[in-house]
Amino acid sequence: MERPHPSAVPPAGTWLDEYRERVEHIRARAEAARARIATVTATARTRDGAVAVTVDGSGHMTGLTFGVRADDMPRPRLAETVLRLAGEAAADVAGQIEKIMEPLTSGRGR
Repeated sequence: MERPHPSAVPPAGTWLDEYRERVEHIRARAEAARARIATVTATARTRDGAVAVTVDGSGHMTGLTFGVRADDMPRPRLAETVLRLAGEAAADVAGQIEKIMEPLTSGRGR
């Protein structure tokens, strides 16, 4: 088995420094993504403005508003609308987070 020429093998210190630099770069990118995710929100609303639901990056509801048109909705339909909009807003948040995380998980930008 042939050994590589000594000049073809980087010194251990150089390799370790490059490795540390890559790890620091990944850590910084992950921290930046975490900070962006912490600010993600989404709002889903009915076309007529009767109901609007806002969720945060965890999918937890952080806002719920009823417009005047909500007064005309039967309670079961109003409840269903709130749940449906919460699901739509949570799906929107999930898509935003996926876009934020994609560069970290796809192997691009290494």
